[in-house]
Amino acid sequence: MSTFSADRSYAGELDAVDPLAGFRDRFVREDPSLIYLDGNSLGPLPQATRARLAEVVSHEWGAGLVRSWHRWIDLPGQVGDLLGEHLIGAAPGQVAVCDSTTVNLYKLACAALDARPGRSVIVTDDDNFPTDRYVLQGIAAQRGAEFRMIGTDPDQGLAADALRAAVDGRTALVSLSHVAYRSGALADMAAITAIVHEAGALALWDLCHSAGAVPVELDASGADLAVGCTYKYLNAGPGAPAFLYVRRELQQALRQPVWGWFGQRDQFDMGRIYEPVPGIGQFLTGTPQIIGTVAVQEGTRLLGEAGIGRLRAKAVALTGYLIGLADAWLAPYGVTVASPRQAERRGAHVEAWRISQALIQRGVIGDYRTPDRLRLGPVPAYTRFTDVWDALDILRQIMTGKTYLNVTATRSVVT
Repeated sequence: MSTFSADRSYAGELDAVDPLAGFRDRFVREDPSLIYLDGNSLGPLPQATRARLAEVVSHEWGAGLVRSWHRWIDLPGQVGDLLGEHLIGAAPGQVAVCDSTTVNLYKLACAALDARPGRSVIVTDDDNFPTDRYVLQGIAAQRGAEFRMIGTDPDQGLAADALRAAVDGRTALVSLSHVAYRSGALADMAAITAIVHEAGALALWDLCHSAGAVPVELDASGADLAVGCTYKYLNAGPGAPAFLYVRRELQQALRQPVWGWFGQRDQFDMGRIYEPVPGIGQFLTGTPQIIGTVAVQEGTRLLGEAGIGRLRAKAVALTGYLIGLADAWLAPYGVTVASPRQAERRGAHVEAWRISQALIQRGVIGDYRTPDRLRLGPVPAYTRFTDVWDALDILRQIMTGKTYLNVTATRSVVT
């Protein structure tokens, strides 16, 4: 931002010229007084999604019954292509909506190891999302592979030199997050993928905190594989199916380990022997989650209409404004900003527990992550600059009055 003011009127001026302002009314807002800054954990419900799901349940399922399968059966690939076109930079035929992030990570990691015979090292970093680390650890244990974890600055993200020192001729797979889940640090996908390829390994990216929030260019960056969830910035709802990406040149060379009938050639012939369908379809397993996939479709359409460039520009402005207010108001209380200050190095959220609970009691929904991090995730298509001002003002009041000390020490479940 070229200028900054801590006066609320400045936030109002930013809202007045926001090209995405009209999208706010396209989300369900049951409580207009609520300030929601947790879109990086669960995105708000789009109005179009609520209407579309009602149509699917009442008409396509309720009235159509099994006769509706002709319009459902190809949804994983159709919605995957939509994601690729608008949000993650992938040409058609390389993305499928299916399963969960964890299951997709397992499928692609196993396939990658099999595609690099003679190599037995899996590399990730210690700030990667827990499920990623657990899945990779489990695969290494099952296969007798070596699991290497790079030490990462939790605020600034992975350093290229640290990765370069961790990979060698024995490395089969490097799996990393594009945006760090705690600090919002944004990795240079192209540069890091190049380092992985120099070592002869495959790169598997987790896009859970970047898809729909920052521009992703899977094809252009040379990424081999990717997974991501849809219930955060894609606003597809709790438990919505995830997605996976497999670069076209690798699709015939890889074979995923979970052989299911939706990945089978001529599936309704019910053949006795598994013969995978060519292309991205072989990475499907069981019957697709139709209701969840429809929600992904609607969320992607909404973000595609907003435009990932405009969403990114507003995310940078919102988080920059939030950082400015935090510096102006909260530094005297020992509160520091953990996210990278350079706009090009951070995603769409910034980064304990008692303070987060005190905020919730005041009608500001944020998030908490260890160690002692308050994580605030404004949603570019939903959040106003005045929301950020009001939230930081309430946080300032909490710190001034130390009202967080009144919060019980019992922690609630955090997802």
